[in-house]
Amino acid sequence: MAEETDRDQKTEEPTEKRKREAIEKGDVLQSRELGTALVILAGAGWIALGGPWMMAALQHMLERSLAFDVGAVQDFQPGRAIFAMISDVAVPLIVLFLLTIVAAIGTPALLGSLGFRWGAIGFKADKLNPMNGIKRMFGIQGIVELGKSVAKVLLLGAVGVWLLMSRADDMMTLGTQDIIAALGHLGDIFVFAIIVMAFALAVIAGIDVPSQIFQRGGRLRMSKQEVKDESKQTEGSPEMRGAIRRKQQEMIKGSARSAMAEATVVLTNPTHFAVALRYRPGFDAAPIVVARGRGATAEAIRELATENTLPILSYPELTRAIYYTTRAGQMIREDLFIAVATILAFVFNIETALAEGVGQPDIKVPPEVRFDENGNPLP
Repeated sequence: MAEETDRDQKTEEPTEKRKREAIEKGDVLQSRELGTALVILAGAGWIALGGPWMMAALQHMLERSLAFDVGAVQDFQPGRAIFAMISDVAVPLIVLFLLTIVAAIGTPALLGSLGFRWGAIGFKADKLNPMNGIKRMFGIQGIVELGKSVAKVLLLGAVGVWLLMSRADDMMTLGTQDIIAALGHLGDIFVFAIIVMAFALAVIAGIDVPSQIFQRGGRLRMSKQEVKDESKQTEGSPEMRGAIRRKQQEMIKGSARSAMAEATVVLTNPTHFAVALRYRPGFDAAPIVVARGRGATAEAIRELATENTLPILSYPELTRAIYYTTRAGQMIREDLFIAVATILAFVFNIETALAEGVGQPDIKVPPEVRFDENGNPLP
């Protein structure tokens, strides 16, 4: 039971497949607090910078609507008059609209969640289940959202109280001022209040975004069993992988079979690399690489060598040296001639050597052509 419980615990980081599926279903990083803060900040900026522009436009519209002459009465065109009045305030309002749209789009863009996903608007039957709704309300997520709402109310309330107390004296003196000065002063107080409240919302968003990142990470975390199951689905069962590997081996062997028919000897790493050499005295000026490979290709070369009863000798350093310095169809490097010639002399007399109990000869690989398994020169 304990082992089964450990296996079901969400201890593993989500895989790329899990993240992609979550995004397709609409489970993306989102923060209502950030969206609200950006929209309010955009509006506050517009009020601070475009407020006088808007007030001037309203004044001009009012003056135009109340001023008329004989020509306006004789050639009365209500449509043109309405259009002329609206055009005064249309541009500032369009700018405000565009700012709020950019702020609304900027929220998912900042969170890397911008995009339309059909899965997010698809029908979900579990949303109609009252029990699921109760779980969401009284579960951990509901408690977290409640705490955030209470904290937001407390913070904004405290900011509001501070604003009223700090500006109380200014508001009390508005009655002693003329109407134009009082309205201007009141507008300054209003703009200041909006900007302060917008920055308070930005502080809340700064707390909410890391919280949303943490919560989404928790939702996407996987158990060890889920990772294993996904791996099987992605890569297939061991039987399927084996069948694919056999198919690959057959294809590789098919392409290398004709070349291996000419080979004289096969050198191996012994498992990761393999090179097949051909040397026909009187015909080849030097040993030639007829096939080379690593991994599955090396395994296929070894199998073909066994089928053709070719000698297979293990020389790790020399095999890697030939693999990384010579392509198929090319002669080996001159500084490897002595090492390969020593091996070929042994191969041409292998039956006598084995009968006399002589093992494969030792060879030396020049330091400048010594490589590790990744092709990096060895010191």
